[in-house]
Amino acid sequence: MASWVLHVDMDQFIAAVEVLRRPELAGLPVIVGGRGDPTERAVVSTASYEARAFGIGSGMPLKIAARKAPEDAVFLPVDHEAYEAASAEVMSALRALPDVVLEVIGWDECFLGVDTDDPETVARSAQAAVLEATGLHCSVGVGDNRVRAKIATEFGKPRGVFRLTAENWFEVMGDRPTRDLWGVGPKVQKRLAALGIRSVRELADADEELLVSEFGPRMGVWYHGLGSGLGPTAVDPTPWVARSHSRETTFPQNLTTATQVEAALAELAGHAFDDCAAEGRAVVRVHLKVRYAPFETKTFGRKLVAPTTERGDVIDAALALGSTIDQQREVRLLGVRAEMTMPESDESVERTPVRGRV
Repeated sequence: MASWVLHVDMDQFIAAVEVLRRPELAGLPVIVGGRGDPTERAVVSTASYEARAFGIGSGMPLKIAARKAPEDAVFLPVDHEAYEAASAEVMSALRALPDVVLEVIGWDECFLGVDTDDPETVARSAQAAVLEATGLHCSVGVGDNRVRAKIATEFGKPRGVFRLTAENWFEVMGDRPTRDLWGVGPKVQKRLAALGIRSVRELADADEELLVSEFGPRMGVWYHGLGSGLGPTAVDPTPWVARSHSRETTFPQNLTTATQVEAALAELAGHAFDDCAAEGRAVVRVHLKVRYAPFETKTFGRKLVAPTTERGDVIDAALALGSTIDQQREVRLLGVRAEMTMPESDESVERTPVRGRV
C-alpha cells in the first residue's frame, strides 16, 4: 500500500460553528469579529460563504465589512471557547479513525497520514466522522506529501475531496500565479516577479542559484522545490509546541502621543512575557506590530543579546522597538510578540521552513 498525506480543513469553521448554534442563520451572510459590533474597531475573524460573495473576508476591518454587507447580514462576537470545544470534538473524531496518524496544525485543520490503496475512501470516511460527531463539514486534500495535500484542499472546497500529486501537479498548478503556493505571500510573490518568475512552472524552471542569491541558501532552495510541489511526507503526531506568544490591541481612539504608545507597549509586552513564563521558556526575540491610521501596518523585530526570563528585559526590548515608531502619525493598533527558545525535539522529522512547524 502507498503512503498518503491527507489535509483536513474545516469549511468556514467559525461561521459554521455559529450557524450550528443558531440554525436560523443558515443561508445568511454571517460575519464574526471583535465584539460583533461593526461600528467598533475590530477585524473579521471569518465570514460565511454567503458573506464572502460580497467581498468580505478575514482580516478586513468590520467597518468596511459593514459597508459591503447586505441588509440581512448578521454580525457576531468572537467566542473562542466555543471554537476550541468544537475543534477538540473534530480532532477526537479524526483520531478515532482506524490506522491513521493525526497531526493538528490549527484548530480548524490537521494532517492525516495513512497507508492505503484508496485515499479518497479514507478522506470520505474522515468527512463522515466529523459530520456525525459535530454536524460540521470539511474538505480534504489528498497528496503524496504535505505541500500538495495542503494545496489540494483549496480545490476541494466546500465539502469535497481533491487529489494533487506529482502526476498532475503541473497540469493543475503550472499556469497559476506563485501566490497560490502554500507559504508564498504577497511580498515573496513580488520579489519573485522582480526576477521574472510569475507562474508556478516558471518557479520550477528557474535557476536555483538565482533564488538562493535572492532568498538565501535555505529559503532559495525551498522556493525552487515548491515550484515542483516538493515537500516533506512525514505526519508527526507529537503535540504542537508554540514558538511565540503575542498580544495586540486595536484602540477605540488613535494613540497620538509617545507616552500613550509607551504605556500600551509596556502592558502588551508584559502580558506576552507572562504567557511565555507560564510555559517556563525563555524569550529570545521580540517583535513589534504597529498599524498607523488609517490602515498601514509595519512590523519590526529584535533579537535579544541572550535568552531571558526577566519580564523587564522583554518590556525594555519592546519599548526600544517602539522608539522607531513615527511620532508624527497616529497609531490605531499595537502588538507585541515574544519568541521563545524551543524545547528539544526529534529533529529527524522533516518540516517545511515556513509557517512554523508545517
